[in-house]
Amino acid sequence: MGRIEVVETAPRDGLQNEAVVLTVEQRLELITRLVDAGATRVEAVSFANPARVPAMAGAEELMERVPRRPGVSYAGLVMNERGLRRALDSGVDEVDLVVVATDTFCRRNQNTGTAEAASSAVELAARARAAGLTTTITIGASFGCPFEGEVPTDRLAQVLRTVAEAEPTEIALADTIGVAVPRDVRARVALARELVPGSRLRLHLHDTRNTATANALAGVEEGVEVLDTSVGGAGGCPFAPAATGNLATEDLVYALRRSGIETGHDLEKLRATAEWLGGLLGHRLPSALLAAGDFPAGVGADH
Repeated sequence: MGRIEVVETAPRDGLQNEAVVLTVEQRLELITRLVDAGATRVEAVSFANPARVPAMAGAEELMERVPRRPGVSYAGLVMNERGLRRALDSGVDEVDLVVVATDTFCRRNQNTGTAEAASSAVELAARARAAGLTTTITIGASFGCPFEGEVPTDRLAQVLRTVAEAEPTEIALADTIGVAVPRDVRARVALARELVPGSRLRLHLHDTRNTATANALAGVEEGVEVLDTSVGGAGGCPFAPAATGNLATEDLVYALRRSGIETGHDLEKLRATAEWLGGLLGHRLPSALLAAGDFPAGVGADH
């Protein structure tokens, strides 16, 4: 059935909401472990103000030290003009931009409304693309908002039409608080394909209500080419109440492999990394594979 690209977000989205702040050295080891386990696209850093997101301090130092291997690409999250300048100077391969679909959440996350954030993302994406970088615009709260509730498809369509002007490499729909079910994914992926036909489709899924794996498989059936994950299921949004972890990398890799889809990851190395990361953070991560193991037992790399 082909191959799906997986973007590993643990070094950024997986750590930003944790009480334990890892050092640059520890984050570097995390990235190295993930690359050793087969990750080829890694969201390594955020260029947010470290006063707001202390876990992301030292982005430039980390980017100087990441393992540069053939076929491995590193992304940085950018929120504004200053963040883009830092990203361009740091040597990232990709720039990730975020526009939250609702005004209330957008102001909590970015100190601006959705329309202003979308306009800024269009401008920043154009500059990043001109510099030769892959650009992704993620629509946060594409499926529901912790403050405004349901996000109508008309509202999502309005945001998609605006960001389509940037002609980003990818458009990502984010289930930031984990409320979507497969029916929602199918409908909103179809909407994104219609309104942003020139961009690849990507999903960023949280497993707050235990639906992320099902949503990912529904997205793949609808032609989604890229899926975000976080090893161990680590993560959450510091600006959204009860926004628990991301889709665990090893859980997705297992589900895809059993469906005949390759990702190039080694499950045992992913499980070992999840165990190690949980030890650093002081709690066991929520991954199902971390608890149950692979099946058949002993199978490692996908095939």
